[in-house]
Amino acid sequence: MTEQQKIRVAVVFGGRSSEHEISCVTAGSVLSVIDTDRYEIVPIGITRDGRWVLTSGESEQLAIRDGQLPSVDGAGSTLALPFDSATDLMVVEPDQVPRRVGKVDVVLPLLHGPFGEDGTIQGLFEMMGARYAGAGVFASAASMDKIFMKALLTGNGIRTGAYVPITEREWQRERKRVLDDIAELGGTLFVKPARAGSSVGISKVADAADTDTVIAAIEAAREHDPKVIAEAAIVGREIECGVLESMDGGLPDVSLPAEIHVADGFDFYDFEAKYLSTSSLTIPAELPEQVIADIRALAARTFEVLGCEGLARVDFFYGDDGEIYVNEINTMPGFTPTSAFPQMWQATGVDYPALVDRLIQTAQHRQPGLR
Repeated sequence: MTEQQKIRVAVVFGGRSSEHEISCVTAGSVLSVIDTDRYEIVPIGITRDGRWVLTSGESEQLAIRDGQLPSVDGAGSTLALPFDSATDLMVVEPDQVPRRVGKVDVVLPLLHGPFGEDGTIQGLFEMMGARYAGAGVFASAASMDKIFMKALLTGNGIRTGAYVPITEREWQRERKRVLDDIAELGGTLFVKPARAGSSVGISKVADAADTDTVIAAIEAAREHDPKVIAEAAIVGREIECGVLESMDGGLPDVSLPAEIHVADGFDFYDFEAKYLSTSSLTIPAELPEQVIADIRALAARTFEVLGCEGLARVDFFYGDDGEIYVNEINTMPGFTPTSAFPQMWQATGVDYPALVDRLIQTAQHRQPGLR
């Protein structure tokens, strides 16, 4: 296939969220397997302060080394973005004539967290008239915001755990009422930023009535997001499923489920337990066949209710009470070969290179603009 015949794919990574480094690791893994005989890659990094740069795209520079996470350091040519249907990128450097990079056919936004997984960049792509992989504006925003996600799911009869939303306005004006509502949850809590992933900013609180500890946990979460959620702990097993948009427009495909086993020494599945420990997965999860079937069906329904496209990972609790609870959904889950999402699909019969190819293909066949 000649260069002119190749599909041009902009791989976008980094970003302004606290998950910047994980996005870089994801991109390094994808760049190492993407089919360069079929695709021409345009690697674009976004620095922590929001500058877009054309990078080398060398996957080894985006790997974890000696426990150190990679980042977009700003080295590379600065990009100017189009705001019309041309999707024609330009390099703009001080004291130089702008240089045309050209059009791209598909954008693969490998971004986690705010400003990447929350509908903001999806809106930018739609303004640009670009085809892009993954969920659209509303589905991204609703899935990222755990408060709205839970409201939409419970409104459609999907069971989630008990929770208390804490907005900036409520925390400043109605703090006592918020703390009273949290105390009524009783027992153990998890206090989280409402719009973050990778377990960033999460605290476990042993007693919902311990006001000082709850306040400290809320303030820790607010360092990442002014909107916070306090969730009652669910006693049970942590289960995950991967979901992929169907290639033929039918119901989404769902992977075999995985069960998370948190490494010794960790109180819960926090950032270090996920990325820098010996935490492991059992795939498929050792559950009764009917429970597995129910979890897979619920993963597909969650994907559909939230209007997702492309891919998602749905996280569950299989409670000791025998009930299945949706914990959250990630519309751009961790995507390294050792991440849960690719591992679940590997066990289901879709290997890592095929998974990357499928994301590009479903995005390429989608019409640009409003979804």
